[in-house]
Amino acid sequence: VQLQASGGGLVQAGGSLRLSCVVSGRIFTTYTMAWFRQAPGKEREFVARIPLNGGSTRYADSVKGRFTISWDNAQIVWLQMNSLLPEDTAVYYCAVARRLMVWGSNYDYWGQGTLVTVSS
Repeated sequence: VQLQASGGGLVQAGGSLRLSCVVSGRIFTTYTMAWFRQAPGKEREFVARIPLNGGSTRYADSVKGRFTISWDNAQIVWLQMNSLLPEDTAVYYCAVARRLMVWGSNYDYWGQGTLVTVSS
């Protein structure tokens, strides 16, 4: 499985961006897709995840109500980011876990990251 993330860029506070992550290789409904981010000088943190069995999505409190994760049959996981804040500035990574129960950042495959910069 390989992941290719894109869609990052520079945006003003209050703006929107949509990140995409193209997943190549065989994917099963027992997998979970997720987005993480790492801001400069900080540890990587969870952003959102979606189980591919149709289960509920989950979000970090800091992005709830502003970000939306989704998956389509073209094997792309999306992250729609609205009402962006300067503190959303980070490198965003997509990830895949080969199971539905996932804890922390225990994912099996990672993309290369895409930089999102939000100016104030």
